[in-house]
Amino acid sequence: RYVRKEGSSNIMFRHVPEERLLFVTDIFTTLVEIRWRVMFLIFALSYILSWLFFGILFWVIALANGDIKDPNTEPCVFEVRSFTAAFLFSLETQTTIGYGFRGMSENCMHAIIIVTIQDVMSCFIDTFVIGIAVAKMASARKRAQTVGFSNRAVINLRNGYIYLSWRVGDFRRYHLVEGTATAQIVRSTMHATGRVDVTYEDLVIQQKDIILATPTTIYHKIEPGSPLYSMTYADLQRADFELVVSFTYTDDSTGILHQTRTSYTPNEILWGQLFQEMIRVGRKSYRVDYNLFHRTEKIHVPLVSAKEFE
Repeated sequence: RYVRKEGSSNIMFRHVPEERLLFVTDIFTTLVEIRWRVMFLIFALSYILSWLFFGILFWVIALANGDIKDPNTEPCVFEVRSFTAAFLFSLETQTTIGYGFRGMSENCMHAIIIVTIQDVMSCFIDTFVIGIAVAKMASARKRAQTVGFSNRAVINLRNGYIYLSWRVGDFRRYHLVEGTATAQIVRSTMHATGRVDVTYEDLVIQQKDIILATPTTIYHKIEPGSPLYSMTYADLQRADFELVVSFTYTDDSTGILHQTRTSYTPNEILWGQLFQEMIRVGRKSYRVDYNLFHRTEKIHVPLVSAKEFE
């Protein structure tokens, strides 16, 4: 498949020039796209390593000032006379715990400068971590999982013409502001030399701009100019192409632009099938039965192409 059923691209990139440098250059997007467990590991290490780094600095300052060897000297940091105490002071400073046991003195200006640098750096780390977490939770991929397509596309008659259709629905109760449906026929051609050509053919969609308050069936009229105009039922069974469909929309709750995609291979396009009606009108509201979202029923459709049918 060119596009998997859940919408991700089935493509693997190799030998990308300066690939690692590109990930580091756009580190924010890289962290948003990685898995949660890897992100938590990176964030935990960023805090622990920063505590350890500044703890070493405070320990070196205590060594240089003689706080560890002579407990009677005026310390740079009160009650820091070992590496463990220096690490705990670094942790308490960066997390603003403030137990009141360890604290800065006025004897060492360089220690005061180190504390100031650590406080500023802790603000940057907190801002970065919170921004990544919020961006990851509000990711368009998560919202796209609540908007889905039917498992199959169907070919049937409508108003005396042959149509290709599929369903799209929003499984959440919050409606979308606006959405646009698109579809393409994707074909891959392998040449004897090993070269692969990927071609794209756009399908014209009837009423592609949709407010997805209820599940909607999207129609493509198979007419002159359509890539499927001369295709019969037998041709469809032998065909080697992929129907890639997408729905781009704006979430009413967040105002963020999202896109949901899927694809249909020829064996997932059912000839002579019709989607079952899933919307009922009640006394006070419209009722939608999602048990019928993927269900189809057989109808009579000639096995000839749309061109021959006309």
